Amino acid sequence: MRVQHRAGSGVDSATVRVVNGLTARWAAQTAPDGTAFSAAGVWPLLAFLADGATGAARAELAEALGVPADQAATAARELLSALESVSGLDAALGLWTHHTLQLQEEWRAGLPARTHGVFGDDLVTAQERLDAWAAERTGGLVERMPVTLTRDARMVLAGALALRTDWRQPFTETMLRPEAGPWQGRSLLGLHRRSVRPDRVGVTSTPDGFVTALTVPGDNGIDVHLVLGEERMTPGQVLGAGVGVVERALAVTGGGGLPFGHVGPGLHVEQQPATAPEPIALDVRTVAYEVRADHDLLALPGLFGLTTAQDVRQAHFPGVSAFPLAVGAARQSALARFGALGFRAAAVTAVMPVAAGAVPQYRYETTVVRVAFDRPFGFLAVDRESRLVLVAGWVTDPAPYPAMPSW
Repeated sequence: MRVQHRAGSGVDSATVRVVNGLTARWAAQTAPDGTAFSAAGVWPLLAFLADGATGAARAELAEALGVPADQAATAARELLSALESVSGLDAALGLWTHHTLQLQEEWRAGLPARTHGVFGDDLVTAQERLDAWAAERTGGLVERMPVTLTRDARMVLAGALALRTDWRQPFTETMLRPEAGPWQGRSLLGLHRRSVRPDRVGVTSTPDGFVTALTVPGDNGIDVHLVLGEERMTPGQVLGAGVGVVERALAVTGGGGLPFGHVGPGLHVEQQPATAPEPIALDVRTVAYEVRADHDLLALPGLFGLTTAQDVRQAHFPGVSAFPLAVGAARQSALARFGALGFRAAAVTAVMPVAAGAVPQYRYETTVVRVAFDRPFGFLAVDRESRLVLVAGWVTDPAPYPAMPSW
């Protein structure tokens, strides 16, 4: 199933909450390394599995999903259908079964149309087909399926997400050399822009510390939120706060309402000389980055409700097939790329001196809200209308100067 684009978004608010909840829990269990992941890419797959599961496996999947198992497939279909309306997003679901596996017709009929394919004993050819599907559905951002077929494989249920947005106001590329922190002394591909929208940035207080959040609006309804916490905070704490900001569950004081001084992580409000009266300005400095990550979902079985489902000694999915099935592999490959002109991301889951001329006369002062993301920080790509987090991640290794092109 290829998702087409229409204006607006109809993602159910209850589903947004449970998917974003999975994003926050997944973030809480990430190591302090560069990563990208998509709970929105995993959730529908778990939901369809829950629909065909029984016993403890069914209960664990329902708990991970945050919805009853008997409602999971309906919620997954509605989510996939609603994603059709998200401009800039391509989504696909694919199912492949071994030619000897007979599916339960009721379960198969519950999947979106045109998703089912068959593979035989020629695993090399079958793997090439799966890899080609992953590459095609993500525009080449993810080149292969994250799982490898084995002789024991009987079924592959896969989802793909690819999103793109261009900035309403592009950044200017520059060199950034942080004066402190983990990136101190490195020559990085910096991004800079100045605007008159100080409330694009704000600060929130959490039990774990203060977090600065910046919204970078895309031109098609997808925004990227950059979140920077206090240095002692973990990626999970910072990204969890980011989810709270996105969902408006955390109060944020916008840049236009902040006092002078150091008011949040990487955030300062100050007066600067100006040649004429100016409104409050927002000055943003960040870095270009590309993050790639591969995730073994079975390494965190409790998070995804897959603990019991791995037990090959018994059948867990009689609603899928009368043939005894267990989960042998579940993985996700993800990529996120942030540059001067826009943002690109994909996930496949299977189960920045002086102007020429006269010296200016500085007769006025202007207030500037200045924010710098010059040490590890998080990001969340979000559907603006529904506030569904599509892709999230953590940046630890930004692009060196001048390695990344403008786009």
